Amino acid sequence: MNPLVECVPNFSEGRNRDKIEKIVNPFRSRAGVKLLDYTADSDHNRMVITAIGKPEAMYNAVIEAVGIAVKEIDLRQHKGQHPRIGAADVIPFIPLRDMDLAAADALAKKTAESIARQYDLPVYLYEYSASAEHRRNLASVRKGNFEGLSEKMQLAGWQPDFCTAKPHQTAGATVVGARKPLIAFNINLDSDKLEIAQAIARNIRFSNGGLPAVKALGLKLETQNCVQVSVNLTDYTQTSIYQVVETIRTEAAKYGVNIKGSELIGLLPLQALTDTAAAYLGLQNFSVSQVLETHL
Repeated sequence: MNPLVECVPNFSEGRNRDKIEKIVNPFRSRAGVKLLDYTADSDHNRMVITAIGKPEAMYNAVIEAVGIAVKEIDLRQHKGQHPRIGAADVIPFIPLRDMDLAAADALAKKTAESIARQYDLPVYLYEYSASAEHRRNLASVRKGNFEGLSEKMQLAGWQPDFCTAKPHQTAGATVVGARKPLIAFNINLDSDKLEIAQAIARNIRFSNGGLPAVKALGLKLETQNCVQVSVNLTDYTQTSIYQVVETIRTEAAKYGVNIKGSELIGLLPLQALTDTAAAYLGLQNFSVSQVLETHL
């Protein structure tokens, strides 16, 4: 067996290029780890890294990167549109080859324990690794943001899984867990009215009775003078990308608003992309095997 894991850590820095490069460096030129992508957004003030590798090598890269983030990021000075509770905000592990969720869970818990011990940083476990059902959803864990973390940690059921119930002064807390692949993408609207994006996000997310496997937030992008529906699609086999896009298009039209553009954060499975192309082109009986590059 030759297990392979994907890790998609999110860090609360999307503006300072020097800090961004320092945090990314542990995933570069490390035996057993391949850096696939990293995306920084100034409005969100957030960076998402995508890397794959052998479990032990990935563990070492993550531990080193978190240490740099703790040193370089001060959340007391941090402002951005995206919710966050930590400098190293969330660290998901996704099994890829010769590995199941249970093995990814073991790696996540090993990583969480080391982060807490080495950096005195509180860690919450989420998704498959969650220690309680109400802590499974990332949005629930992150509710209140960094600013409300001290108070939240004193509530029943919200003590960290690792470390003491006191936020790190500058780095807050971290959320770690094993999960299935997730597709993150943003859809920008040709409007500057935040309430429209928030209403659309509220209507499409599954927790409010919307589309299965869809999480969504309405955000404002000051640098682009527009609003955005930020989407996490946790299972593209239940709800496809094109279903999300067309639902947002329909909802936006109710306000006389159009889709301005979209962006993918990180990577996505080829099947999710070909499903979208097939839907828009009206292709019948289409298979990913009809993509030339899959035979090369």
